[in-house]
Amino acid sequence: LLLTARGQRRRPPPPQSPLEKVAAQEGLSLPQLSGKWFLVGMASRCSYLAEHSHQLEATTVTVTVLDGQSLAISTFRKLDRICWEIRQHYLPAQAHGRFLLKGEGDCSKVDVVVGEADPSSFIILYYQKGRSISVKLYGRTSLVSDAVVDKFEQRVRAVGLSEDVTYYFPTYGFCDSADEFHVLDGEL
Repeated sequence: LLLTARGQRRRPPPPQSPLEKVAAQEGLSLPQLSGKWFLVGMASRCSYLAEHSHQLEATTVTVTVLDGQSLAISTFRKLDRICWEIRQHYLPAQAHGRFLLKGEGDCSKVDVVVGEADPSSFIILYYQKGRSISVKLYGRTSLVSDAVVDKFEQRVRAVGLSEDVTYYFPTYGFCDSADEFHVLDGEL
């Protein structure tokens, strides 16, 4: 009896992940996300992004819905003036509007949440790897309204990020395709 009482120490619950507080877009129809999107802005504490923010390249994404629940994502961007395509597969997670991006090994999974979307004009996506969170704003065109930018910046602040880690991408110089030698499968 004494051993059982002593052996039952309670551990504090694990801290809530920042992404658990983010609500996924209600009533989201995945086929509406299909098509081309332009990366407008991104908020992240990534040190690489901070050090190379002066070299941001125009980036587009093509979304294809597979099997009605997972997404095939093709990201097109330049690296050293060459167009590259990065292919990713977002698998459905437990709840609607939530996805899992698996990389190599157990530690490289990324949780993705569609936070807010108007499929005709913009989408705000949240990414979490480990305890690190980032927020991306995509538009159907490379320029979005000030109201959408304000909404994005509010969402950024709501997860504890700030203006000094928010970056906006060029609105020109996009790649539409990459040749077969410049395709990567994996994580961006």
